[in-house]
Amino acid sequence: MANKSVIKNVNEHVGEAVVIGCWVNNKRSSGKIQFLQLRDGTGYIQGVVVKSEVPEQVWDDAKSLTQESSLYVTGIIREEPRSQSGYEMTVTGIEVLHLTENYPITPKEHGVDFLMDHRHLWLRSAKQRAVLVIRAEIIRAVQQFFNENGFTKVDPPILTPTSAEGTTNLFHTKYFEEDAYLTQSGQLYMEAAAMALGRVYSFGPTFRAEKSKTRRHLIEFWMIEPEMAFTDHEESLRVQEEFISFVVQSVLKNCRAELEAVGRDVSKLENIKAPFPRITYDDAIKFLNEKGYEIAWGEDFGAPHETAIAEANDKPVFITHYPASFKAFYMKPHPERPEVVLCADMIAPEGYGEIIGGSQRIDDPALLEERFKEHNLSMDAYKWYMDLRTYGSVPHSGFGLGLERTVAWICGLDHVRETIPFPRTLYRLYP
Repeated sequence: MANKSVIKNVNEHVGEAVVIGCWVNNKRSSGKIQFLQLRDGTGYIQGVVVKSEVPEQVWDDAKSLTQESSLYVTGIIREEPRSQSGYEMTVTGIEVLHLTENYPITPKEHGVDFLMDHRHLWLRSAKQRAVLVIRAEIIRAVQQFFNENGFTKVDPPILTPTSAEGTTNLFHTKYFEEDAYLTQSGQLYMEAAAMALGRVYSFGPTFRAEKSKTRRHLIEFWMIEPEMAFTDHEESLRVQEEFISFVVQSVLKNCRAELEAVGRDVSKLENIKAPFPRITYDDAIKFLNEKGYEIAWGEDFGAPHETAIAEANDKPVFITHYPASFKAFYMKPHPERPEVVLCADMIAPEGYGEIIGGSQRIDDPALLEERFKEHNLSMDAYKWYMDLRTYGSVPHSGFGLGLERTVAWICGLDHVRETIPFPRTLYRLYP
């Protein structure tokens, strides 16, 4: 009686008969031998069907199989150095579950719109599967890092009565008789949690109603948002670089085959180890002006500016101490230069842009009240947030990591739409 297995574990069954539930990724024939390229979600293996060694029914069933047909296949696992996985299956039995007809995604080239319309099927392709495996490893590594460094996971609400950053790019809904919004950040709630638990992080979906069509933007995306009590800006930067180093090295260790499947140059990732270079906003403006960019002090950076700064480094780079004028209301001013704030954006190498934004938060209640007035924010709506400063205020810092941008960078993808199973973009809500 053959044992049931998955392709990922066939190395444990060399010389043994196993049964695997799988789909046909592709197949070819050379007369009296059929080569079935099989996948089961955990990996790929070639099944070899030799006409002279199997019953006629098994041979006929093998011949009938089409792309993405499903089956239980029985066979002997043997080592095969020429195989990408190092193993192959000599097929002895086939139980056809479903014969697929006219599978729409064939080995030929397809346009992006066609593939996105068939995203539910495109996920089955080798590259898309690899991206999702890497995404899952990044998530696992994120949780491991925080668990091992004294953070408690806290889940902020998705429906909120106010904006986290005072912007208008929010999805509005009705919460019975009240106005409510889909969250654009869990940060303010994580600050409250940090006052109870010290070090916390959230990991959940966020929404931005921005009519942006760039390769870096999604409407719905996932954010990791740590918040740390009794932590200043400098200490937060150290946590951030250690965090990113840990995640990248975990992917390198556990997802080599998947990085190869997406065509990633792993040598660029092997260099991602703390510490990371830093440049102040002031120096970044000078650097850009010297490179021929016309940008004045007080203007925010766009993608070309971030890319130029990133290209001068082979690791992620921190841009620190931005002007307060275009940063969020809750960022703490520099004690000696109140026109700039204690903040940093981490810019990924190779043109992938900002992957982390963080700052030390204002802990002075009087200053925070000033900021509310400057930004025309309702004191009533934010009373609970002010309470965090009224009752036992402490220095605290935090940051947010965009998961999809991080996946795009680590995988070397051109567009974030491939980093999430079912992307929500400006013109796409299907499937």
